[in-house]
Amino acid sequence: MTSPVLIWHRRDLRLEDNTALHEAAQRSSQVVPVFVFDPQVLQRADMAPARVAFLLQALQELQERYAQMGIPLLWRRGDPAVELRNLATELGAEAVFWNEDVDPFARQQESRVRAGLAEAGILSFSYQDMLLHGPGEVLTQGKEPYSVFTPFWRRWSSLPKPDPFPIPKGLQPVSSLKAQPLPTLADLGFVCEQRIPAAGERAAQALLEDFCQGLRILDYERARNFPAEQGTSLLSPHLCWGTIGIRQVWQATREVEAEVRSEEAESSLQTWRQELCWREFYKHVLAHWPHVESGAYRRAFDALEWDNRQDWFQAWCAGETGYPIVDAAMRQLNETGWMHNRCRMIVASFLTKDLLIDWRWGERYFMQKLVDGDLAANNGGWQWSAGVGTDPRPLRIFNPATQAARYDPEGEYIRRYLPELAGLDTPALLWVGEDPKGSWALQERRRCGYPDPIVDHKVQQQEFKRRYQAVQQGRSQPAQGRLSTLS
Repeated sequence: MTSPVLIWHRRDLRLEDNTALHEAAQRSSQVVPVFVFDPQVLQRADMAPARVAFLLQALQELQERYAQMGIPLLWRRGDPAVELRNLATELGAEAVFWNEDVDPFARQQESRVRAGLAEAGILSFSYQDMLLHGPGEVLTQGKEPYSVFTPFWRRWSSLPKPDPFPIPKGLQPVSSLKAQPLPTLADLGFVCEQRIPAAGERAAQALLEDFCQGLRILDYERARNFPAEQGTSLLSPHLCWGTIGIRQVWQATREVEAEVRSEEAESSLQTWRQELCWREFYKHVLAHWPHVESGAYRRAFDALEWDNRQDWFQAWCAGETGYPIVDAAMRQLNETGWMHNRCRMIVASFLTKDLLIDWRWGERYFMQKLVDGDLAANNGGWQWSAGVGTDPRPLRIFNPATQAARYDPEGEYIRRYLPELAGLDTPALLWVGEDPKGSWALQERRRCGYPDPIVDHKVQQQEFKRRYQAVQQGRSQPAQGRLSTLS
């Protein structure tokens, strides 16, 4: 009988379409799966309780699915470099397999794990599994990484896409091992008050089937912009934790192609594929330019002047800015751990360009709340919204009132998350005007106990433009300690 091998599960909490599991099974019939709860990750200031709760649910299902194969899923708590080396030594495992990540901390972690295993004479094998095309696979003719999405998309979409891996067969358990009850959320030091979605591989596959086989994907280009509709796939937390494989997701889009009957449907399918590509683009940006984790992609914009008013920031966090579409979106985030993508852009533009608050404050708050919080995607989205990232046309400013009128024209989404305003007529709910202090709509909102707008959009956008242009013209000085007041 061959020696056992370990598979170190990380953000790949599934059996199907798992590269490391597939490769481990090629080497040994005795595969020992293990997850390591790393205190350095769990204790980060931006770790959302919702993500940990989702993780535990996904691990519970993964443990059950392994159990159906007669294999126990083990877990440890500590430094993976220590825990994996100790476990491999204890079991006489000849190798450890895992799927790679692109986050800077994760890459450092992998290096330490690999070095520790090598010192003990244990082999290590790691694989690009998170993306259809990993960093280094999508390059310009000059072999340089892309910094602009559109040419990245053209090159990325031209490359052949890999097929998903099946669940390995014929695996045998190590007889001395038994499954351990997973820790609870409280055991890990968290309390989650948000309503998180169902986690696990089965839930992810059901969502993919509903979106693709139900052909909602063919109306995606239109429906994705309206937060009151169920127009998106809701797969983002599953892609974040890898409860579904990206190759399986892409394969589903291939099957949908046969159902395309119109230019609109074809455009919708292509638009959703572009969203998958955006996810990969931001992963590549983070991998190639890791400084974006803490600063602007365009370094000059680290000098952008921010007001960073704590009272305004707290009003934004609580959904009490006096702008209904912004407040509804923030309350959705606080209640559910998720926010519609159109609304993510609206609230990010409002924080940075209306409230003049450092984009990193919003980025961190999102990571503290989002069940689908992913460093690369969240960072890329916030830099795009703040106008400091890779976007070649960066100075976009969203007017929250006109965004609401366009994408929530009946006020259905606003009423859902701002119940105090549910009884207002739609014109009062969506009112747009230049003088909010004298608005009849404002009087209607006040009677509902709703706050006045904390800023004047027209005034603030002009001020942001002035500061932005100061950076472009080299008239701003880098500010120090911009994040020091954010807990």
